[in-house]
Amino acid sequence: MRKLDLHCYPGTPEWVRSQGPFAAALAEYWNKPWDGRPEQDVVDDIRAAGMQALLVAFDIESIHENSPAFQNQEVAAMRDRHPDVFVGAWGAVDPFKGEAALVEIERTAREDGVLGLHFHPIMGRYRVDSPELRPIFELMRDLGLVAMVDVGTTGMGAGLPGGLGSRIDNAHPIAIDHLAADLPELTIIASHPGWPWVEEMTAVALHKGNVFWELSGWAPKYFSPQLKVDIRSRLQDKIMFGTDHPSIPFDRLFREWDELGYSDDVMAKVFHGNAERVLGV
Repeated sequence: MRKLDLHCYPGTPEWVRSQGPFAAALAEYWNKPWDGRPEQDVVDDIRAAGMQALLVAFDIESIHENSPAFQNQEVAAMRDRHPDVFVGAWGAVDPFKGEAALVEIERTAREDGVLGLHFHPIMGRYRVDSPELRPIFELMRDLGLVAMVDVGTTGMGAGLPGGLGSRIDNAHPIAIDHLAADLPELTIIASHPGWPWVEEMTAVALHKGNVFWELSGWAPKYFSPQLKVDIRSRLQDKIMFGTDHPSIPFDRLFREWDELGYSDDVMAKVFHGNAERVLGV
């Protein structure tokens, strides 16, 4: 069965540097080194796992010092160097760069061929339903780009005093609900299970036809009991697979998905069918 990872970070030392002060906290959160690995090692591991993936750029450099962005050109180039493994790329922009962010969205759509843009509201210190961000999402709608938006808490800043100023309610599902209602032509992928607001995210995914949901960055055995039921029933046409690489080992993810006991039909939708239908990958 094809396995399509919608949320795969490059995992290289350059990408780790883009996380600035949060890298050390992530190492402790995931209980493993967080230094980055050579690109070819990353590619070999994904290929050995029998996956294809969409790479994710990262940009919080206007908020956090010493956090050089992992640029859209970089994920596009990595995709193009390994086309059998990387079948697409998500760009990223720092919304606080103002007009420059809008210029970059047009450029990366035209020159890099990104599928859409990824947004990290907690680390970026914004909400996607903020009026200040509306021009970004209107432009994305007009260009046919998809918005992938993190929902729920994050390991970035976890355990640090004040979470280094990060507010987890910036990633509340209601912000996605508002954005989806205001821009119904914009396709939105919510990323991660959304804890502690899993039920709220379920409601948004069921209510908004333009909202879908990928469950990366969370061990499947820790999905809530109701979410485990909903994946095989009322959410089976909404759920997509992602790893949040390099967060959780691939073998553990596949083992725990298998242990949930879903039918082949449901797993085909989760692992590739829904993404193929919605995103055309």
